[in-house]
Amino acid sequence: MTVQLTAPALVPGATGRAVRSLVALGDSTTVGIGDRVPGGWRGFAPLLAEGLGAELHNLSFQGARMRCVRDQQLPRALAQRPDAAVLVVGMNDTLRSDFDAEAIKADLDEVVGRLTAAGTTVLTARFHDHARVFRIPGPLARALRSRIAEVNDLTDEVVGRHRIGCLDLDTLPGAYDLPTWSVDRLHPSELGHRMLARGFGELLEAAGCQVPEPVSMTCAGGVKITPLHHVGWLLFKGLPWLWRRSSDLLPYAAQIIWRDIRSHR
Repeated sequence: MTVQLTAPALVPGATGRAVRSLVALGDSTTVGIGDRVPGGWRGFAPLLAEGLGAELHNLSFQGARMRCVRDQQLPRALAQRPDAAVLVVGMNDTLRSDFDAEAIKADLDEVVGRLTAAGTTVLTARFHDHARVFRIPGPLARALRSRIAEVNDLTDEVVGRHRIGCLDLDTLPGAYDLPTWSVDRLHPSELGHRMLARGFGELLEAAGCQVPEPVSMTCAGGVKITPLHHVGWLLFKGLPWLWRRSSDLLPYAAQIIWRDIRSHR
């Protein structure tokens, strides 16, 4: 599995300090959406915590944006005094009409800076091209790609400044394969969550943390998804979601189209 190690000071090694407590911050991906188990959702955070032998505090919630992490999740995370923290957030920001890259960067910098200052090993992620997984019309796809590129660029800045580990989702082998994704094509499947957990585990190991049990890539414990699930999601959730998000992205997509027209005159 390919991981992006953006901090030159990280030293690979199978032995090192134990991770006794892990906090997970972010949105619905960190919640575990896509990896359904009897009774609810699992996701990459519990899988990673199990591999580390760590106590997990999952502070994420659905719909969270970067500001939510800074204002609501960060104070609770600091109160736990965790050994490690994993942060996956930003996609909800790209889908909103009030998208502000500079504000997102400032919030991310605050979250990472305060956690690292507290002695926590912090990991985050760069995003893949969601438009390659969840098929949307051309102008909307281009608008979304542009926003994702901005979020990745600001993430690179913060990662470089604080010398933390970053998992590049775009380069993960199998990142764009159908089995990696859940029925909604927006969240990882059980396999996808296992890929995330394994990747973050490798980053922690490279940062000098102990990973007693690397996350298995063999799916187990998840609820089996049938074709009926796919059809039901498309009709009752997928199309309504696309309509809501289109209303936010369409003005930005129109700007991109207009710039293209002017540039070709």
